[in-house]
Order: sequence, then C-alpha cells, then structure tokens
Amino acid sequence: MLSINHLDIRYGEKHLFKDVSVAVHPSDRIGLVGVNGTGKSTLMKIMAEQTAADDGVVNRSKLFSVSYLPQEPSLISSGRTLYEEAVQAFADLLKLQKEADQLNEVLSSADVEGDQFNELLERQGRIQQLLDTSAIYTIRTQTEKVLFGLGFSLKDLQKPVASFSGGWIMRLLLAKMLLQSPSLLLLDEPTNHLDLDSLTWLESFLQTYHGAMVIISHDRTFLDRTTTQTWELSLGRLTAYKGNYSKYIEDKEERRRIEKASYDNQQAHIRQTMRFVERFRAKSTKARQVQSKLKQLDRLDRVELAEEEHSIRFSFPPAPHSGRDVLMVESIAKSYDDNKVFEHIDLNLQRGDKVAVVGVNGAGKSTLLKILAGLLPSDGGSIRMGSGVQMTYFGQHQAQELAPDFTVLESLSHVAGDMTMTRMRSLLGAFLFRGEDVDKKVSVLSGGEKSRLALARMIAVPANCMLLDEPTNHLDMLSQEVLQEAMRQYDGTIIVVSHNRYFVDCFVNKVLEIKNGKVSLFDGTVDEYVERQELIAQQESVTNSREAEVEDNRRPNQASRKEKRRQEALRRERRRQLAGPWLKKLAEAEKKVEKLELLKEELEAELADPALYQDSAGWSEVNEKYNNCTRRLDRWMNRWEEAQTKIDGIDSGDPGEQ
Repeated sequence: MLSINHLDIRYGEKHLFKDVSVAVHPSDRIGLVGVNGTGKSTLMKIMAEQTAADDGVVNRSKLFSVSYLPQEPSLISSGRTLYEEAVQAFADLLKLQKEADQLNEVLSSADVEGDQFNELLERQGRIQQLLDTSAIYTIRTQTEKVLFGLGFSLKDLQKPVASFSGGWIMRLLLAKMLLQSPSLLLLDEPTNHLDLDSLTWLESFLQTYHGAMVIISHDRTFLDRTTTQTWELSLGRLTAYKGNYSKYIEDKEERRRIEKASYDNQQAHIRQTMRFVERFRAKSTKARQVQSKLKQLDRLDRVELAEEEHSIRFSFPPAPHSGRDVLMVESIAKSYDDNKVFEHIDLNLQRGDKVAVVGVNGAGKSTLLKILAGLLPSDGGSIRMGSGVQMTYFGQHQAQELAPDFTVLESLSHVAGDMTMTRMRSLLGAFLFRGEDVDKKVSVLSGGEKSRLALARMIAVPANCMLLDEPTNHLDMLSQEVLQEAMRQYDGTIIVVSHNRYFVDCFVNKVLEIKNGKVSLFDGTVDEYVERQELIAQQESVTNSREAEVEDNRRPNQASRKEKRRQEALRRERRRQLAGPWLKKLAEAEKKVEKLELLKEELEAELADPALYQDSAGWSEVNEKYNNCTRRLDRWMNRWEEAQTKIDGIDSGDPGEQ
C-alpha cells in the first residue's frame, strides 16, 4: 500500500495541493482527472518519489514496488537492441541465471572431495529453485507478446534503440514497466503515442493486470475501460469517487445538485433568521430571542459551494455553402525512398461527412491529411475539391509551430482577416485567454495554452472542410468535450486523425482505415468499427481452429480419449469466447435502452404540458432533446437486437451467426 498524508504545497497565493490525503491499495484501478494545471502530473511524481515532499508525507509498504511512466519520457542511450533493452525488465532474473551458469561451469570441474564443493552445490540448488519458480523460461515469449502488442514488429527486435523516435521509446519504456509487473503502475498519458490497435491491446492487458494502477489520461473511453475509481483534483483539493470516469461524471452532478439544495436551504434559513433579528433587535422584550438567534447563526456549520473550474466554450461559425461533392481523390500514392506508404487511394467525400482516419503508427494517416491539405505532394493521381469548398488544416504539431515572439493577440490577428478587435478578444476569451493573457508571448505559454491558441487561429478562418490531426493533444477533458460538441453541431465536412476514441465517436459517421498501403471506408462510428474488427478476428480464429481440427481428424488413430476430452474443452472455450463479447454488448444495450426509455417518457410528459407551448424557445429545446433521445434509443435498440441475434445463433450452432 502507498499513502499520501496531509500534502500541502503553495506557490505564492495559489494552493497547488491543500491538505491532500489519499491511499492506494493492492489492485486499485484509479483514474486521476482534473483540468490542465491542477497538479495531476506533480502528484504522480510525488507518488513515484520523482518530486520531493516533506518527510512523512509519502509512505510505502515494504515489498510494494512502483513504476512510473512520465508524459514525456527521456531518450535511452544504452547501445542495446530493442529486444536487449526490453529484457532488462528481467535484470534480476537474468543475473541469477548468469550466476547459475557460472556455478554449473565451476562444479563441472571442481574437486568432489574439496572443502567448497558442498557449499557451491548448495548455492546452486538454491538458485535453481528460485529460477524454477520464476518466469525465466518464458522471458522471450512474454517480451515478444508485450512488444508486439504495443506495435513493434519482428524485424524491430534487432534494431538499435537509438534508431527509434520518441513515441516508440515511450512504448518501449511502457513495455518494460508491464514486464516488470510492479505493485503499482503510475501512467501519465500512456495513450498519447499509441495507435488504435495498440490502444485496444493495452486496455485488454490492463484489465487483467494483477497490481494497482493510477492513470492520467484525456481518453475517456480508455479510463472507462481500465479504472474503477476516480480521483478528481480541483482547486487544490482531491475528491475520491467510486466508479470509472462516466460514473464519476454522474456522481459529481448528483453531488453538486445535493450541495446546491443544501446551500439554498441554509441560505433561506439564514435570511429568515436575519429578518427576525433586524425586526426585533430594538425591542427589549425580544432581546433574549435575538441573541439566541445570533448565537445559532454563529454555531451554524456553513455549507460552501465548490468553485467551478473554467473551460472553453465556443461553437464554429456556420460553414460557407459548398456543392454536394467536397473532395474527390483518384489513385493517389506516396513513397519515401523505398518505403511505400500507400498507393492507388480513391476517395469521394460529400458535404456533411465526418470521417475518422485510423491505422497503426506509420500507416500514413498524417501524410494523407497533409496531401489533402496541399502541404505535401503526392507521387501520382489527382485531388479535386468541389464547388465552393474552403479548407482549413490543423496539424499535429501546429501548436509548436506558432511564432514564439508574437503575443497571443498578434498570433491570432495574422490569420483573422477583417475580424474586429472586439471579435478577436471575444474568440480568445472563449479559449480562456482573458484580460492581460492576450498580451502574453507565445514562448511562455504551456502546451495546453498553445493548443488552445492554435485551435482559435483555425476557427478564425471561415471553412466548410476541416482537416484535423490530433486536435485534442494537451487539451483537458472538459475542453475536449466542448470542442467535441462544437464539432457535432458543425455543418461542414470533417476529416480527423485522433487516438481519442470517445472524442471522435460522438460526431463521426464514417471511418477511413489505412492498412498495408490501402484504404477502406466504413459507415458508422469508431466503436462500431472496432467491434467489427474484433468480430472478424474472432471468426478468423475459429476458422483456423476448425481447419486444424479437420486436419487432425484426417489422421487415423491419433486421438485418445484424453485428447478428445481436451478438444471438447477447447470447443466449449471457443464457444464462450464467441458469445462473451456479445453478452457484454447485450447487457450494455439493455442498460442504455432502459435509461433512454425513461428519459423519453419524461420528455413526452414535458411536451404534453400545455404551458410549454407558450414558451417557443423552451418547446424547441425540449423537442430537440426528444428527437435526439429517440434517435439514440433506435440506435441502441438495433444494437440490442443485433447482439441477441448473434447470441441466439451461437447457441444454436448456426455458423452464419458466429
């Protein structure tokens, strides 16, 4: 167990931590959340003892090991290959193995009658016993499993570590941590450099991890699937909630509602008491009662409302009108020397399409966006834009490319065209640059502030087709949700590359997959795309297993009764694997349908109220909520029916439903 007791850190008048006390117990799975600047990374560094704290603040049980993955890991200059560096996670075991080999060599030529022979033999026995109960014989299997799961290939194993970029070094450090299997994993934005395949693999790995973990992540889906507790840092205080991020949001709203009701009731009581005091203060006959009332107020435990953190609030301006066809791509290709990124890509996007581009790192997602934006030439083919299309581009490193000597206001004014000073200040205010903040030099801004400024610059340019490469980097969760809602309401075309599934899943209606140099376009959300890919993988696994069974059955007299029982157990396990995901989806759909049906009934009751028709704005708002609820209910009903159909097919042995 690890505990933090009465952590208090102040910078000037600002409290970074105000009497924070928390504890991590074995198997805890904690999401650490809060807006940028609240001290999440600092708290994690204190837990990892990377940042000093006062004596007695951090306490750790004996044999409780901690591993920490920073948000920006340092480079490794060991001179080892990828595999050699990864197996350093087993350094203690490898050292034991080396000692065992040396002892075996010494014993092979030692004098049996010598004084030290028995001592060497006893030492060799103890070491061998330790090795026999360890993972020494599965080191290579474990190492390759984790490295391949995080996106490395077989040919990468023998490459020198120095040849990998910072993002891949982060994956290597993460792999070493997972292989070390510490009591507590501290992960600061572990998904930043992961593609969709590696991200889903990491989720599965962490779901079965035996130790505790504390995770900072701006990926809501990742937190929902890997955590069961949530710690919120806000205005110097830490509040612990049970449940994952989505449950935390629900509980936080409920807690705020209860606090507000208690506050209002208490304020009403205080006002009523003060009216009595003011009315009878001058009357001697009421003096004792007045003093009694005042003493009651003095003893009253005042309810205080939690302060609200600021978050960005904005919406995109209406997209300029364009023709129905927005982007027509025919047979484009791109290579770098002998490395073929993609070829023969055809694509036709129409007005209102919102597309998420997915693929492993290096597949060419960012390259494709740059080619579409005209920032990078293709090696062939053609790109045509439709009538009236006005395109804008937000690059993955756009924030780092801002001119450092400009002020915030100057940086915006260089792209704002004829926008008035008042409108520019209003736009910057929406991104939390208020008052004197607009006069700050870009060079002194934090990563999150630079990202907000880069987004403000993009919004200042009217467009009906937006190309966005990782727009949520360095944005906190609240800011992401506001940007997400703005994109959902945006009436233009969006093509977005993002590792944050929850962010894109709310507004995209198509998924463009880049794989092995080819592209495929899928209708639906990223979650639906991932579900399809998982189902395809399961079907391929079952097909391969069945083919192996058929081949085995062709061999005469090879199966004993024991082997037949083993095969039957394997068939049952495959059946469980097939039905398991659909049972999970069925339960989720049933829960959503029940919740949405209740909401629909409530909205229908509101719409039936004659008084609502007197308020046109109120009626429009409720009607929009009702239509949105109906659409969502239909969608979840379809998912429920699909899951039930699949389960029925699996239970009946129908291969078409598997």
